[in-house]
Amino acid sequence: MTTLKGKTLFITGGSRGIGRAIALRVAADGGNVVIAAKTAEPHPKLPGTIYSVAKEVEEAGGKALPCVVDIRKEELVKNAVQAAIDTFGGIDILVNNASAIQLTGTLRTTMKRYDLMHQVNARGTFLCSQACLPHLLKAENPHILNLSPPLNMEERWFAGNVAYTMAKFGMSMCVLGMAGEFRKKGVAVNALWPKTTIATAAIRNVVGGDAMMKTSRKPSIIADAAHAIFCQPSRSCTGNFFIDEDVLRDAGVTDMDQYAVTPGGPLTPDFFI
Repeated sequence: MTTLKGKTLFITGGSRGIGRAIALRVAADGGNVVIAAKTAEPHPKLPGTIYSVAKEVEEAGGKALPCVVDIRKEELVKNAVQAAIDTFGGIDILVNNASAIQLTGTLRTTMKRYDLMHQVNARGTFLCSQACLPHLLKAENPHILNLSPPLNMEERWFAGNVAYTMAKFGMSMCVLGMAGEFRKKGVAVNALWPKTTIATAAIRNVVGGDAMMKTSRKPSIIADAAHAIFCQPSRSCTGNFFIDEDVLRDAGVTDMDQYAVTPGGPLTPDFFI
């Protein structure tokens, strides 16, 4: 399969950044996109809303269903899944992209922030997967893709920001467990993580500012890698912790410079790699 025409994508955190890029890549094939995110009104510091992305999806050739969803709320997730079924008749792909980040050590991490990261990252991924799976099990080539890192259990990835790493690795543990649980039933469950930092609001506002944005790659590299994964047979492509650049090289892409914010310039490696 090389196209996602007519397929339905349910994506969390799709109002900006990586989520928006994946939504637009699926839309370019003529796919349906359910944009499940919190941002309904323009944010003073962050670009994009579910409605602005829905408009872009339609303009790109897809069909869009914007849903106001806080993935910490079980009822909102279930309502959005039902709306997807009512509108498009099924769900073929779930992307667990929504994430909360704070890179602080143990003494500087408030329990409020700890809870947010775990509720959005680990719990939210589990909840959305649980809600979509009954419908994915009916799909022809179903995929779950978590935007989470390889399970590199090394001290260096925990020491400076243990709460965040635990929450992100929780998403990856969902991949490990659900891939095994649903392998024989034909649902692919994989993770995708960038080799370099990606130019998103989180990089600018939380991690490294404008300087790191210049040494990052564009979200389109994740979108193209995700598309390549979605086109793989779900029964044989599961339980993988993919790295974006490796996926694209395997797919025959040789020009990685096209994704650089600063072509030819230095790149910052991402966490967990």
